[in-house]
Amino acid sequence: MKLSTFSDYSLRVLIYLGLHPERLATVAEITAAFGISRGHLMKVVHQLGKAGYLETVRGKGGGMRLGLAPEQIVLGRVIRHTEGDISLVECFGSDSDCRIQPACRLKAVLAEALAGMFLVLDSYTLADLLQQPRALEALIGCDSQVAV
Repeated sequence: MKLSTFSDYSLRVLIYLGLHPERLATVAEITAAFGISRGHLMKVVHQLGKAGYLETVRGKGGGMRLGLAPEQIVLGRVIRHTEGDISLVECFGSDSDCRIQPACRLKAVLAEALAGMFLVLDSYTLADLLQQPRALEALIGCDSQVAV
């Protein structure tokens, strides 16, 4: 399974904001830090804001910050939110047209694997991803002491 670009960018935004809890960050600064599309990032920020993961402040001097403490942002929940329907194979859906479905064990095996993946993701929070803030800041090219 490969996570969507949307999920990848969502996690990057959360990491970036977790490194800068004392200030508002802008879309422009995050796109520059990661070298990603502004348009795509705007959609990500909008969805994360609607879900309560971000707090956005409009207007001059505005920006965004985490809407929850890093310890409250569970990775499994974020991925479920950003990925939506995670149908690994056709038979996960209600409109499956697979001929071997009545005798096939693949669906059960993949469902168990997916459950295992989320069991792991549900045991980690954003705080776990922020264990080496200075190393992350150096790689992203930002400094948590920068004021906006």
